This record gives sequence, C-alpha cells and structure tokens, in this order.
Amino acid sequence: MESVITDDGVRLWASRSGTADPLVLCHGGPGLWDMFDDVTALPAPLSDAVRWDQRGCGRSQRCDGPWTTERFVADLEAVRRHFGLGRMTLLGHSWGAQLALSYALAHPGRVRALIYVSGTGIGPDADWHPAYKANFLARLGEDPERLARWREAPEGSRERALIQWSVEFEDRRRAPEHAARMADPWFGVNTACNAALNAERGRDWGTPGLQAACRRLETPVLIVDGARDIRPRSAVDSLERALPHVRRVTLEGAGHLPWTEDPEGFRKAVAATVRSVAVSDSRKSE
Repeated sequence: MESVITDDGVRLWASRSGTADPLVLCHGGPGLWDMFDDVTALPAPLSDAVRWDQRGCGRSQRCDGPWTTERFVADLEAVRRHFGLGRMTLLGHSWGAQLALSYALAHPGRVRALIYVSGTGIGPDADWHPAYKANFLARLGEDPERLARWREAPEGSRERALIQWSVEFEDRRRAPEHAARMADPWFGVNTACNAALNAERGRDWGTPGLQAACRRLETPVLIVDGARDIRPRSAVDSLERALPHVRRVTLEGAGHLPWTEDPEGFRKAVAATVRSVAVSDSRKSE
C-alpha cells in the first residue's frame, strides 16, 4: 500500500499488484471505495493492477473536496505520475467508467486503452435513470420486508448499502453474500461527494460537445455490459455510436458487477483488448 499526494496536498490510498504493465482501476460510486478484490484475484492481465481510493473516500484522506470530475481527473493523473506510468490501460466501473472516460478525453495521449464497465453512456440522465429507479424498486419489491427495511435505514448506512447493493446481482440466492463482501471492510459512504458529482453529471452530461469529443477520441475502447444490469444497457448506445474505435461485449448472465457473476467471460474480454493493444503497440514500434 502506498500514499499518492495530489497537487493540492490530499493523500490518496493506492496499491499496486503484479509485475507486468498494470491496469489502472477506477472504482464506482461516487463516494465509495475500491472493491476490486474479486477482479485482481482473477488471472493476468487482471492480477496486474493499480488500485486507488478516490479523494475523501475509503482509505484516502478525508477532505472537503472539491467534488468535481475535473478534480478527480487530476487525482488520477497524480496516481499515474506516482507509479511512473506512461500510457495507461484504464478500467473503470460504473461511476469509475465515467471518470476513466473523462480522463481519456482530457489526456488521450496518456491512455493506451479504455475498458468501460457497466457505465451509463454519454446521454442525459433522463435516458436511463427513470428506468433504473423503476427496476431498482421492482427488484427490492420482490421481498416487501427488504424494501421496508431499505426505506427505514439511514442514508449512507451500511444496512442501507447492503440492501441496495443486493439488487445488483442476477443470482438472487447469492446476492446477499456478494453484497456483504462489497461492504467488508466498511469505510462509510461519502454522501457529500456522491450528491455533488451526481448533480454535476445531471448538469453537464448529454451535451453535443461531449458527443463531439467522443467522436474525436482515437483511443481503443472496450465496453463491457452485464445484460441483467438494472440500469438499461441502451443508455450506453450513445457512447458506442460516438466512439470511432470501440468493441462491445455483453455478458448474458451478469448484473452490474459482471466479474462476479461471469468471471471467465469478463477476464476473456479484458484479456483480448490488452493483447490487441499490445500487438498494435508492437507494430508501431517496428
């Protein structure tokens, strides 16, 4: 474990595993922490990784923000510099997929490839959030007692998170086990960070300028979806249409954390992209 110091003096928790050129992982949230234990437990290339907790979250230093995408992109750049990385392969999940895309748009020359997992595209929230909310309540409503407990639990509490995260898995029998593993260890949800970044997305996402920037992005992108994610996968169509160099893999039996419910399918998809990029880099250097 290491400490990355940002340009404004905030300490970020970070960790590097393996000896090969690492994937740099961006966790979901916003306001959560790195939960990629199951990812890095998979064989290479996923076992070779840089992991970090975003500012004010998890094992990173508590601070007052600022809670903006621009600031988080700068923090990711601090992680890159700390580990002496040149061009990174970024893997972002959920909100982390949005962050990784934002970094690639800001610093395209520093990203070898982008692996965009379980994101929600580049359209406005209206493209997906109402359907997500309906699906979420429907899943919780399969067990009325669970829905009642979720409504009564305090915002940001471990109890509320466990109930909420349990609906992210297609396998209902194992869902409580998967959710409990996500919450162990428990660091607490940074609700201020969550609210601010979600509000920023609602204001700034879905613009013609963002679509145009994605159309200009020459970085190869792999989109990985779990077909049973309760966020409608059609939301990601906007991003797929805009990108000039994109491949999309849908894992049929998986939900929002596809590596948990289809680990081999997830590993194969990522490994194929890593190999393809390595071959391309080799040809360019000849």
